[in-house]
Amino acid sequence: MQQPERLEKILDMLNRDGQVDVIDLAQQFAVTEQTVRRDLATLCQRGLATRMHGGARRLASTASLSYEARRMNNIAAKSAIGRKVAELIPDACSVILNIGTTTEQVASALTKHKDLRVITNNINIISILQATPLSTLIQVGGMVRQSDGAVVGEEAVEFISRYKADYAVIGASSIDDDGAILDFDSREVAVARAILKNARTRILVADQSKFEINAPVRIADLSELDFVVMDGEPSAAFTQAAEAAGTQLLIAG
Repeated sequence: MQQPERLEKILDMLNRDGQVDVIDLAQQFAVTEQTVRRDLATLCQRGLATRMHGGARRLASTASLSYEARRMNNIAAKSAIGRKVAELIPDACSVILNIGTTTEQVASALTKHKDLRVITNNINIISILQATPLSTLIQVGGMVRQSDGAVVGEEAVEFISRYKADYAVIGASSIDDDGAILDFDSREVAVARAILKNARTRILVADQSKFEINAPVRIADLSELDFVVMDGEPSAAFTQAAEAAGTQLLIAG
């Protein structure tokens, strides 16, 4: 079992039981206690747990924890999606990525690419890519939403309109079976729309949990996307909508 899968399972245990024990985890995952301690250190660094003697315990919920928890949720699936998207993107091209825990996994998968020109309104992606040998790394200007590091609002939309990228990679909070791509914050949606408008090839990344969430603000329809990359087969209705729109559906993993 790889670390992303272990971290997700440990987080589930923390949410269920409130605390975990190093020895028990080592036996359950058939790894060394040192490996478990490294896993717990990773969760603690991300603000998802706090160390205690012999293990770790769950932190109380906070606004920042909410985003970190989403980052860890379905992390293995998101990582697979990131790797699949990286296969679509060649070296020496321009890419624009928006806020989202899955787009962050795309950024992680792009760290081995060469001479990319990357634009993003996600300050977490800046941190992921700043040590990568890129041609250019551009942070979108505007108001920073402190809960997740998204740069949103009219200034961000205006900033993005100055560029034309080869590839856009966006995430979303919700997907409907009819092909509607949705989110909660109209400011964030305005930025996502600008990203799609100013790109030649448009990619949506989403794990299947997005079909279980209802959000009110429309980002786009399938006809405005070239690719949808997911971790599993969606419903027959969504697949039919993608075929009707001429949007290519790719399954990671």
